Amino acid sequence: MATLHLIGAGVPTPTRTRFGTCSILELGEELLMFDCGPAATAKLVQAGLFPTRIEHLFFTHHHFDHSGDYATFLLCRWDQSVGREKRLKVWGPPPTELITDRLIGPQGAFVFDWRARVGAPVSQRVHQNRGGSLPRPRPQLEVHDIGPGPVLRTKRWRVTAAPVHHVEPWLTSLAYRVDTKGLSIVFAGDTEPCAALRELAAGCEVFVANCWDLQDRMKANGEAPGQTGTHDAATMAEECGARMLVLTHIGKRLAAPASRRKGLAEIRRLYKGRVVLGEEFMRVAL
Repeated sequence: MATLHLIGAGVPTPTRTRFGTCSILELGEELLMFDCGPAATAKLVQAGLFPTRIEHLFFTHHHFDHSGDYATFLLCRWDQSVGREKRLKVWGPPPTELITDRLIGPQGAFVFDWRARVGAPVSQRVHQNRGGSLPRPRPQLEVHDIGPGPVLRTKRWRVTAAPVHHVEPWLTSLAYRVDTKGLSIVFAGDTEPCAALRELAAGCEVFVANCWDLQDRMKANGEAPGQTGTHDAATMAEECGARMLVLTHIGKRLAAPASRRKGLAEIRRLYKGRVVLGEEFMRVAL
């Protein structure tokens, strides 16, 4: 049984119940992380998913609501590791490698933190008391700038990426598809409908759409194209034949009760499958 954990189900504007984007796909003992928005690390722990269990992190793009907690996640995962964990592998569009280096590389913003934890006797003792050994290693991970096409294949699952339309050329954005036995799930990311996404999602079972607001309000306010609203989310899910549509990246206006009811009614007129309006800390059985 696979489970989707919605860790961050909001947008750049923080509210008491939503902030930023982060999803975890649980496949047996493996946890695949998609985006790392604000407070993702703390929310992971609150959801019972400790950072050292994450082996793969995939970025859709590098707006801060999708990557703002990256430094915290990297440092926390490294600091809590004792040497028996698998090495973290990070995948994302350029400049994923550059951002990582500027955070924890030899000249990175947080080099002073990890050097102190490697070298200070008190930090070494804490590390040993957790079960680690000396000398304490510096942060080590694999980071890959990627583009469209096959990303990774294991014995149990494979990941494929496709280019989507958000705020190009300022940022490059990707959607991801995960195929495993009995399940295919697409993480569309921030995007408007586009041919590459339709091709990626064709025949998928679960479609995870970032849904900013009511479509008519987005159009009136000039907030589309470039991101998904209620009409587009429903239409894309129906076109690809998904049995489930999961809505995340939900703005404050759409989260309000009246807009929520109107949005769900619009979606259900256009889409025949199951609709899940995501809340943070929601677990969705797939």
